[in-house]
Amino acid sequence: MMSSIFLLLCTLSAAACYLVAAWQTTRGHHDTRTLSIAAAALLAHGLSLVLHLMSSHGQLSLTLALSLLAWQSALLLVLLFRVPALRPLRAAIFPMASASALLSLLPAGNAAAAPHDWRIAVHVALSIFAAGLLTLAAAQAVALELLDRLLHQPRHLAKALKMPPLQSSEQWLFQLIGAGFFTLTLALVSGILFVDNLFAQHLVHKTVLSIVAWLIFGALLIGHRRYGWRGKRATRWALSGYGMLVLAYFGSKLVLEVFLHRHWT
Repeated sequence: MMSSIFLLLCTLSAAACYLVAAWQTTRGHHDTRTLSIAAAALLAHGLSLVLHLMSSHGQLSLTLALSLLAWQSALLLVLLFRVPALRPLRAAIFPMASASALLSLLPAGNAAAAPHDWRIAVHVALSIFAAGLLTLAAAQAVALELLDRLLHQPRHLAKALKMPPLQSSEQWLFQLIGAGFFTLTLALVSGILFVDNLFAQHLVHKTVLSIVAWLIFGALLIGHRRYGWRGKRATRWALSGYGMLVLAYFGSKLVLEVFLHRHWT
């Protein structure tokens, strides 16, 4: 009973702190106070995740996986708090983390069992870390699209001038994609080495879609390096790759757990 109350308090505190940090960001406050509020949200959210995993014996449901991904994305933003080009992302990532923390309170339903093999645990950790980095990249791509539109509309020029410079924002987009692509490569390699049977473990769709996402991000990085791809082409490729990644993990997990009442093994 006490643990359930503590879990509820942690979750509600995390959700509230995330929203306050996002609100502070929209008001242009990027000081230590905002950082402290975001750090408090991360701590409370992290505690709630630990309690969830303990109560479910390590089973990772769809809502809990979303919450974990959002927590990691918010953590990366806090670690990169002093980077001006990533400041606008807080207004999107922090509310997403708030909502995902609240969603984790919903009944778990049919969920995948915790991995007992350390190799599978490494594969899962790499996959989630890659997804977190590429979530920030996708959010940065959306921010760049918005900034590009504002720059082409004179009446919104004042808003555009308040946003980070286009060049530095674009540089960070490709840095995030590069880091995410490298981690996703490690995740795919570890999956190939450590997974025994793709069909028996219901991992075929996830693996195929993940490889497609990997190819899209790889092509984007090559296109940027060799042919100077940037602007709308770059953001659209980035969002396409991220869309495939979301389908690979959450789409296949949703179909398996909610509709087919199965899970990855």
